[in-house]
Amino acid sequence: MQGFSTLFYKELLRFWKVSFQTVLAPILTALLYLLIFAHVLDSHVEPYPGVRYTAFLIPGLAMMSMLQNAFSNTSSSLIQSKITGNLIFILLPPLSHFEFFAAYVLAAVLRGVIVGAGVLLVTLFFAIPPIQHPLWILVFALLGTSIMAILGLIAGIWADKFDQLAAFQNFLIMPLTFLSGVFYSIHSLPPFWQGVSNWNPVFYVIDGFRFGFFGVADVSPWLSLTVGGATLLVLATLAWQLIKSGYKLRH
Repeated sequence: MQGFSTLFYKELLRFWKVSFQTVLAPILTALLYLLIFAHVLDSHVEPYPGVRYTAFLIPGLAMMSMLQNAFSNTSSSLIQSKITGNLIFILLPPLSHFEFFAAYVLAAVLRGVIVGAGVLLVTLFFAIPPIQHPLWILVFALLGTSIMAILGLIAGIWADKFDQLAAFQNFLIMPLTFLSGVFYSIHSLPPFWQGVSNWNPVFYVIDGFRFGFFGVADVSPWLSLTVGGATLLVLATLAWQLIKSGYKLRH
């Protein structure tokens, strides 16, 4: 596993060396969202009985930041390696498929968790959401970041240039995260849009994560865990096959 530890360390350094951009900037963005939405809606919206809108919003913003940064870490790393030509130095060593997969995914998960913890920390000045089920919080944080890290790996393998990666992020990742209940409870939506939200796997991750704080959710956390786990399994299988075949990596 020496190859894994070396590649993992390289991926950690890659985002930590520019932490002002990769960690602090997403935290600031989440803080701006909180300031704007909480100021406008806090006195008008009560998503759950007895829960302020500001407190409701904080877990959603933390999870959204985790998801977007986990995706960005793997996808940007691979596309940069492709364009600069240094991908060859990762493919030449005798790294196993598992080491390649695990190093990229775990580094992205760690970046996502660091950003999420930072968002929770800075938003505590505005509201302190209760923590009813800390284990559920940890489970869905790791599940959500793993899903997006693997999806970023797939996008990075598929894309040949930044334009393609930007299209993937703008037309898939952004709608999935913004239309997943980050800013609202889906019970406030018309029946048609509630049905559409139920087809969004990111909704289940965010809803389960929020359940860990309030003990209340739009759907059962076990259903959220099942959907999230199935999504993770499908994406991991696809990513594994792409790495194993060398699709757009060795060929």
